[in-house]
Amino acid sequence: MTPIIQAMSRVELQQAVEEARRAWQTAEASVEDEASLEALRIRFLGKKGVVTALMTRLRDLSPEERAEAGRMLNALKTEVTEGLEARRAALMETASRDREAKERYDFTLPGTWRPIGRLHPLTRVRLEIEDVFQRLGFVVATGPEAESDYYNFEALNMPADHPARDEWDSFYLGEGRLLRTHTSPVQIRVMRSQQPPVRIICPGKCYRRDNPDATHSPVFYQVELLWVEQGLTLANLKWVISEFVSSFFGPEYEMRFAADYFPFTEPSAQVHIRKVGREAPARHLGGWLEIMGAGMVDPAVLAGVGYDPEEVTGFAFGLGVERMAMLRWGIEDIRSFYENHPRFLAQF
Repeated sequence: MTPIIQAMSRVELQQAVEEARRAWQTAEASVEDEASLEALRIRFLGKKGVVTALMTRLRDLSPEERAEAGRMLNALKTEVTEGLEARRAALMETASRDREAKERYDFTLPGTWRPIGRLHPLTRVRLEIEDVFQRLGFVVATGPEAESDYYNFEALNMPADHPARDEWDSFYLGEGRLLRTHTSPVQIRVMRSQQPPVRIICPGKCYRRDNPDATHSPVFYQVELLWVEQGLTLANLKWVISEFVSSFFGPEYEMRFAADYFPFTEPSAQVHIRKVGREAPARHLGGWLEIMGAGMVDPAVLAGVGYDPEEVTGFAFGLGVERMAMLRWGIEDIRSFYENHPRFLAQF
């Protein structure tokens, strides 16, 4: 109710206030939801509302009458404001009770089974490999996946015209940068940043331009190891690898070295393992299977990072995480790790 206002006396204003109070009390009782409550607020307290309009009539009264009329109007405004807040609180409480009633659980019913997440098999194998070498005193080191040609090739004794680069062909990003083909650049970065001794393992993702098949993937995970210190020999390398084979595969496995070539190690070797006795898997040629490449760090690599090859020696090796997982669980297709089929992953 918005009164049609002309000049008002105090008595007329008082009558209008009482009429507005009765209209408010009637309208308040009919509020059922937030929308009707908001409409009621606008009706009485909005810019063109009943109480607001009556407030503007105070200027028609004399100073003596204005004070008393102002008290009446303030009392009405307070009544409306408090009534709106009380009604809003009541609506919220009702809504809360309704929501609780709808969301109430019957704890006597059987629960809903939800599968528990687990680590990806490649993550499990990588963490286990890291744990083996950390217990031997090695520290985990990481580096960028987008590398410069210097760190990925040149610092590892492979200049631009070296034929071995063909085996590590990568995805080039322009401006002399590429996706790293191995984690060996991490070794160079660490050696350039500190003096011996250096004991690190370098896990991480690598990239090569391989066509996907059962044993190749353009994206794969690798763990490399580097140890540089005075007096290290091939015997130290063999001991570290034998400790890894025993810890990861079990004491029933034996290992051997076979000569190989890598640009960044001299001498270089392949590491083979086989299960001792009649339980050796028939699919392994002669029972032996390659698991990693290894060797003594080439003196040219040591000199390139500022080390004196006459003072220190070092060794390194690298293994594929996918290959370790395939050997452990008898998986014959590397693509299974990246298809992420639930039935495959649920086995681990």
